[in-house]
Amino acid sequence: MTSQSTHADNEVPDPFGTLRRALWIGGGQWAGKSTVARLLAVRYRVTAYHYDYHDARGHNDRRIARRVGLGEPATEPDPDTVWVHPTPEEMAARTLAGFPYRFEWALDDLRALVSGHPIIAEGWGLRPELVASIIDSPRRMVVMVPTPEFRRHQLRELPRAASLAHRVSDPGRAQANRLTRDRLVAEESVRTAHRLGIRVIEVDGSRDAAAIAQTVAEHFGPYLPRPHHEA
Repeated sequence: MTSQSTHADNEVPDPFGTLRRALWIGGGQWAGKSTVARLLAVRYRVTAYHYDYHDARGHNDRRIARRVGLGEPATEPDPDTVWVHPTPEEMAARTLAGFPYRFEWALDDLRALVSGHPIIAEGWGLRPELVASIIDSPRRMVVMVPTPEFRRHQLRELPRAASLAHRVSDPGRAQANRLTRDRLVAEESVRTAHRLGIRVIEVDGSRDAAAIAQTVAEHFGPYLPRPHHEA
C-alpha cells in the first residue's frame, strides 16, 4: 500500500480536513455496519455518516440529473425492469458500475462536515477500491461482510431485509434476485479488500454488535480519541 497517495498528492478537495481524518466501514449488506458506527459514535464521540441514508434520500436530485444527462427518462425505471427481469449477475454489475459516481456524492457530503473528532463513514457503497485511492493507510478502513448463516438470520429478524420496498409482478423472484445480487457485491468487496490489504471482518453472529464494534475500534485505534467513559 506504499504506492497509495495522500489527499494532498491527489489534490482531492478537502476544505475542512474531513476526508483526511475519516475512517471507513464498507462491506456487504446486513453485516451490522450502521450499528457498529452508531456504537462507536457514542463511545468515542465521533461523527457517524450513514451512506445508505444519504444515498437514498439526499442524493436523489443528483440521480435524476445524471439520468437526464445520459438521455434517460427522469423518472425511476419500472421496478420489474430493475428487480424481476435482469439476472442477479446483471444487477450486481450495474450496482458496481454505479458506485464510483455515487461515491463522489458521498465525498461531497463528507467535505461539508466539520467535527472536533474523526468521522466514521459506513455503507456498502464505500467500496475498497474507491476509498483506497484517498486514504494514507489501509488501517483507515475495514470491510464487514455477513456469513451466509448470519445473512439468513438477518432475513428472519429484520423486516426491512426480508422484503422488497417496491411493488413488482413477482415478489419472490425479485427478492431472490436481490439477495443473490447482494451476495455477489459483497464477495467482490472481499476480493478487492484482500487485494488492497484492507482488513475484512466476517460477521457470523457468534459475537454481538458491541464485540464487533470493539474489534473495529481496536483496528482504528491509532485514529480514535479515548473512549468517552475514560475521558
